[in-house]
Parts: sequence; structure tokens; C-alpha cells
Amino acid sequence: MEKKLKNMPIGISDFKELIENNYYFADKSLFIKEIINAAAKVLLLPRPRRFGKTINLSMLKYFFEKIQKNNNKNLFKYLEIEKEKEIMQLQGQYPVIFLTFKDVKELSWEGTIEKIKDLISIEFSKHDYLLESNLLKDFEKEIFKNIITRKAEQFNYENSLKNLSKWLTKFYNKKTIILLDEYDSPITAGYINNYYKEIISFMRSFLSAGLKDNSNLEKAVITGVLRVARESVFSGLNNLKVYSILDEKFSEYFGFLQDEVEEILKYYDLENKIKEVKKWYDGYNFGNHKIYNPWSILNFASDKGKFAIYWVNTSDNQLIRDLITNGDYTLKRDLGDIIDNKDNRHVINENIIFSDLENISESTFNLLLFSGYLTISDYSYNEDKKFFWGKLSIPNEEIAGLYNNIILYWFKKSINMDEYNFMLTNLINGNIEEFEEYFSDFVISSFSTFDIPEKKSENIYHSLVLGMLISLRKDYIIKSNREGGFGRYDVMLIPKDKNKLGIIIEFKKTKPNETLDHAVQTALEQIKEKKYDQEFKDLDIKNILHLGIAFKGKEIKVLKK
Repeated sequence: MEKKLKNMPIGISDFKELIENNYYFADKSLFIKEIINAAAKVLLLPRPRRFGKTINLSMLKYFFEKIQKNNNKNLFKYLEIEKEKEIMQLQGQYPVIFLTFKDVKELSWEGTIEKIKDLISIEFSKHDYLLESNLLKDFEKEIFKNIITRKAEQFNYENSLKNLSKWLTKFYNKKTIILLDEYDSPITAGYINNYYKEIISFMRSFLSAGLKDNSNLEKAVITGVLRVARESVFSGLNNLKVYSILDEKFSEYFGFLQDEVEEILKYYDLENKIKEVKKWYDGYNFGNHKIYNPWSILNFASDKGKFAIYWVNTSDNQLIRDLITNGDYTLKRDLGDIIDNKDNRHVINENIIFSDLENISESTFNLLLFSGYLTISDYSYNEDKKFFWGKLSIPNEEIAGLYNNIILYWFKKSINMDEYNFMLTNLINGNIEEFEEYFSDFVISSFSTFDIPEKKSENIYHSLVLGMLISLRKDYIIKSNREGGFGRYDVMLIPKDKNKLGIIIEFKKTKPNETLDHAVQTALEQIKEKKYDQEFKDLDIKNILHLGIAFKGKEIKVLKK
């Protein structure tokens, strides 16, 4: 008889629902012990989206929450935390406030504040039994009722954490635990949709009132993707401790470890795919642990072993997509180096300052790192320059596919996709006159989004072409700025099918008073003189195209040999 497998908890973020309905669960319950033993009163745990933050906070809620009827102790039966007898004595002993901001992604400040009011109103409604006690004064009950009916003033919502924790502590004679999930989701939406000042002002007041010098607070745990700069949101919180992906503590509780993935694949009879799974969904470095993307693993198993890009949908990566699409030549060049797996080291700053993102490429790379679009290795402190830095790289095939989609989106903004595909088809077939026509239009439309500094124009063209060629990676190995013959060529397309055309490209910027015709001839002569095509010959690729591309501002000339 075929065994009945547990369902994967796709989209299930409520711990109680997951356990009671017997969904598959990778036991992370010792996270509870780590939270209890942590010295800091307020913990901020930034992790990429869909790496288990909400389910972990939901688990904390059901563990700590002191409820009036029944008890949630049965939810932890047979889990690792049940073996911790002293810790289990704390189960069900605290009042808890739990708010998740993960779905607050509105287009306007008006819509955002209404949704936040609704979240707070729902949480107050769960504790409306407080209105029946004689512990609240009449004016406090009035505030309580107005928050539930969403008639309160904004400052009442800003003070809601502080007030509700005070009233709960009075009622239970026990300090309150506050759990805030995805606190930065509305902040990111505010930055994208131009109400950043308003949401920062609200969150600063909301968090400061509830977490700073709150004598009714037992412990607070906050999750999000980013650590928004301390001076913006966490101003004055001297009881805050941050544990990011760079820290060892808590590093094993978000995402799946190797043995957890092996167990999942074995359970669903997919263990023969472990090597490919590792290439597709592994590669994250959190503290001292190698981490798999949990969302992707759950979906992969649910889809019976189908490899696909599961992790990010369009709305989640809008900020990333826009920053890369509109970024300057430095960002695109460095990203090209990372895509080509070059040793690309960057200054690492855990504080994300949104105002820097459009002007400082390092800020964007930090955002990419902490959001899960890059991973870090060789992380260290530079004693001379007094900063942390590390090697950034793309963690796996899934994220490489996301970059492919983002770059294609950039090109789609600049050129009709039929024309883009036609341009590449002409290139790989050696139809260079047709390629030049479409490439010229592409350059003009692409470069309309940013200026071309004269001293850096060759780098910009180089980055543009590398990005343009990314969709050919299925059939070609694309190399850039590598040793070849007696020098360093610019770009090489090595066909995986040796019967296809191999292409080597050299760029030339015109000198003062030099014509495009002369510059493009110089490019072709350099390919020949430096014997850049030697690698093709070594690989027994006989059909070789030399391609010179000369440029003067937005004017180009393409010539083949």
C-alpha cells in the first residue's frame, strides 16, 4: 500500500495550523531556547523573505502565550524543545502581542496607515476581555474601544504597543512579550511609492514607545529583511541587539540545513536529485552554516522534483529590479563581474540607508546581500581601513535565473523583445549588418536612462554587451576580460556545440579626431595580432568570427572578419 505523505506547508505561516493539520515540519523548535537564553531584551533578526521568519515568530507566540482557555502545550509534543524541561516550564506563561507587517505593501501612505490601524485593531480585539476587568480606567477603555473601531487618533496607534503591553501586564501580573514580524515591509513600500518620510516617522514612534524603557516588556523579537539605519527607526533603543546573516547566533534557524534537505528529499523519494538541488537552491552563507532556500525546497518537493524559480515574484523584487535597471555603469559593471564569478569584494554595512541606494552602488550591493540576492564568503575586518568586507557571489542557479529575468526586463524597457531576440539571432549567425542596425537602436534607447562619462564609456559598452548576452548562456560560455593569446580580450562567446560559430569581440573608443571606421579596424587588427582566438583553436572550434565594435558617444560601428 502506498504511504500517504504529509503535505508541504506552502503558504502556511501559522504554527498551530501547521502542527494540527500534520503538515511536513522541519523541527526548528530549539529556536525558542535560544531566544530565552539571549541576553538582550530586544532582538532584531534580519533574514531574506520566505526564509521562515513568520513561522518562527508564530511558534514563539504559541509557546509563550498565556491564554484564558486550554493550553498550547500539545503543539510541542515530540519536538526537540519538549526535551528541555526547564524551558518547557515557561510554556504558556506570558501575555503576547504578535503583529506581522508582511502584507503591508500599499501604494500610498493613506492606504498604509489604514492597513496598520486594521492590524493593530485586530490584535486589540483578541484581548477585548481586558475591557471587562476593573484594571483599566474609563479613559483607557475609551482608547481601547476607539482603536478596535479604528476611530482613534494616529498617536494612539503609535502608542499602542506601549499601552497594550501595560494593560496585559496588569491583567496577568506578568511582563509582556512583543513579536513583530517583517517590520520593514511597509518601509520598503514607502521608499518605492514615495511615502518614506511618513512611514519612518510612524515606525520610529511606534517602536520607540513600545520597546524603549518599557517596564512592562519581558522580551521583544523583531524580524525583517533589512536593518534600516539605527538613526532612522531604532533611535535610542540601547537595549537592541541585532543578529544578521553575518552572525553565528541563530544562523541555523532560518532556512534549511544540509541534513534537513536530505531528510525532506528522502521522505518524498527525491534523494536522487540532491546534487542538482544543491546547485539550484543551496549556496547561502548564514554565520557558520550553509543554508538552502526553504521556500524553494518546499515548492520543489511539492511539485515532485520540478526545478524552477520559486522564490521571488514580481512584487517582491520590484525594488531590486528597479535599482539594477536604473543603476549606473559602476553597478552594472560590478554586477557583471559577480555574474561572471570574478573575485568581487565589497564593503559590507549592515545598516541600510534607503537614501543612499540611488547614488552609492555599495549600498545597493549590501541590499542585494541582505535580501538574499547575493551571498558572502571570506568575510573579514580590514584593520587598516576600519571596515568589514567580503566576496560577493550569486548563491545558486535559481538566483542566476532571477538576474537573467531582471536583465531581460531592462532590455525589454529599451527595445522590443522581438527585436532583441532578432538582434541576438543575427549575431550568433554572423549576420552582422542586421545585428549592427538593431544594436545601434538598442544603444540609443538603453543609454537614454543614464549619462555616458567619456572616461568610462568603454566600461559601459562592455557591461551593456555582457548583459545583452546573458540570455545566450544556455548555448554559449560567455567570458569577459580574460587572458587570451598575447593579451586580454574583451568578450568571447564559446559555443557549447563546437559546430556553431565562436565569436570574439573587441571594443574601441575613438581617440580625438579619429573616425569610427579607423577605430573599428584597429579593434579587428588587435584581435589578430594578439591571437585572441587561440582558445577557440585549442577547443577545436573552427568557425570563428572576429567582431570589432567602435563607439563615439552613442554612435557605433560594427565590423566583422
